[in-house]
Amino acid sequence: MISLQSYPSMTDYLKSGLYKWAGDARSFDKEGPYIELVTSPNNPDGFVRHSMVNRTGGILVHDLAYYWPQYTPISSAADHDLTLFTVSKATGHAGTRIGWALVKDPEVAKKMIKFIELSTIGVSRDSQLRAARILEVIINSSQNPGGPESGESFFKISYHFMAERWQLLREAVNKGRFFSLPDFQQGFCQFLNQVSQPQPAFAWLKCEDEGVEDCESLLRGHKILTRGGRSFGVGPKYVRVSMLDRDHNFNLFLKRLASIQT
Repeated sequence: MISLQSYPSMTDYLKSGLYKWAGDARSFDKEGPYIELVTSPNNPDGFVRHSMVNRTGGILVHDLAYYWPQYTPISSAADHDLTLFTVSKATGHAGTRIGWALVKDPEVAKKMIKFIELSTIGVSRDSQLRAARILEVIINSSQNPGGPESGESFFKISYHFMAERWQLLREAVNKGRFFSLPDFQQGFCQFLNQVSQPQPAFAWLKCEDEGVEDCESLLRGHKILTRGGRSFGVGPKYVRVSMLDRDHNFNLFLKRLASIQT
């Protein structure tokens, strides 16, 4: 599985004598205990992922930062032993720096709390209150859409916003043969109660032109900043493009992308 870019660097930085980064789970063949990180939907390609190391002696950590109905169909409840979430991906409030975990094992939860205390000296009170208020608004809008205090459902508004952006990007890419995007299968979203199309927060863009070896450098030359495939353990033909920028920047990106294909 392609991992989040930060996981290898974070693991190496801690320099723990207990564990080290072992690479792609699909090729993991070592004996002994292990921790497998399952990012689903995956960053950067947006596909749903599952555990690959199926044997005893392991711990699974499911990173569901992007498992929200505006990005992917919610096919089942998040019923894992250890599951990570974050406000920054759900609502875009990255500056609040708040995430949370659902943990079944009380002893593991205690160790996680202690680590947070030691590494952060506690999460600021104002961030906690801000995140609580954000989540409260989202819950109210979802439980009582159209109500006098809730307004429209946050996730339905976000779903249509992402659908429009992905349509515009696919139209721009399909005007030429220079680039390609992943194809996703539709699925039934239990949260929105409808069949929906995955529309990730990032576009996994590939340069198909044989004369281009480094897609990131090509796009940078056209004033489009991306993150290259090497950051995610693949070749330089791929780049990750944010789909969550402001309207002006996103429209400018589409314009400059189209200019490359003319």
